[in-house]
Amino acid sequence: MAAQHANAFEALLIDDGFEGEVLPYEPMSRHTTFRIGGPARFYIRAQTLRALSTLVAHCQASAIPWVVVGKGSNLLVSDAGFDGVVIVLGEEFRTIHYDEERSYFVVGGGATLATLVQEAFKRAVAGLEFAVGIPGTVGGAVRMNAGSGKEHIGSRVASVTAFSHGKGLVRYLASDIDWSYRACSIPEDEIVVECEIAVAPALASYIRGKMEGSLNARKKSQPINLPSCGSVFKNPDGAFAGELIEGAGLKGLRNGWAMVSQFHANFIVNAGDASAADVYGLIRIIQAKVFEKYGIQLQPEVKFLGFA
Repeated sequence: MAAQHANAFEALLIDDGFEGEVLPYEPMSRHTTFRIGGPARFYIRAQTLRALSTLVAHCQASAIPWVVVGKGSNLLVSDAGFDGVVIVLGEEFRTIHYDEERSYFVVGGGATLATLVQEAFKRAVAGLEFAVGIPGTVGGAVRMNAGSGKEHIGSRVASVTAFSHGKGLVRYLASDIDWSYRACSIPEDEIVVECEIAVAPALASYIRGKMEGSLNARKKSQPINLPSCGSVFKNPDGAFAGELIEGAGLKGLRNGWAMVSQFHANFIVNAGDASAADVYGLIRIIQAKVFEKYGIQLQPEVKFLGFA
């Protein structure tokens, strides 16, 4: 039966009617901001909701592991890769519509956060200036409740539509969702396919000023000249991960080609040809050294894929 299931899955991928782009054994280093990662068994861009639904159903029936990935920020893929299906939301999920009457953006989960921020600026609506310079997709940003130190996207969300293999489309109002630091209560096995984002009309000069301020702050405090995944660790209660790492004397520490940034200690940069093992090992070293000095166990913000 397993072979029949596998054959049915493989038949889907070569079906001319399947609305998706299929790349077998695709190096994930091409799809992560770290520029690190071995091959995915299949890397599939699902262009429509029908394709997504069919693909997930076949993965479930064939017991093939699957994961949805955005732009590959906040992600470390093992050197061995991922023996499953990496799903990316394609064309149908990248639309951005502005409802002027309600001052809402209706945004596909596959749209980039950068595109949404620029669209808000063009329309002279405020509320997303904090997100300038944050990489990734809108769906990923919602899932991680992305933001700056003071603002986060969850405060702008009016509703989220997610796809569940067992339930189909599920709509959550903002009040249905618990937003927390770099997380939300939407179940992990549901895929954010669309959301409504509340904004407000404002002067273009005001929006530009806030965007420039946010962008300048990022440029001054974050390494942008070398590949990284963004912040590696969550800030523990009452402290900042970067300050703890710097206080432990770890700025500039290297493990292979992976290095704790001299610019911001909560960033690990790919200083050349770093492997996932280099980065993973450095993460463990940092955790051990910070715990030894402060008694605080740093929790990773970065997600791991393909690790045992």
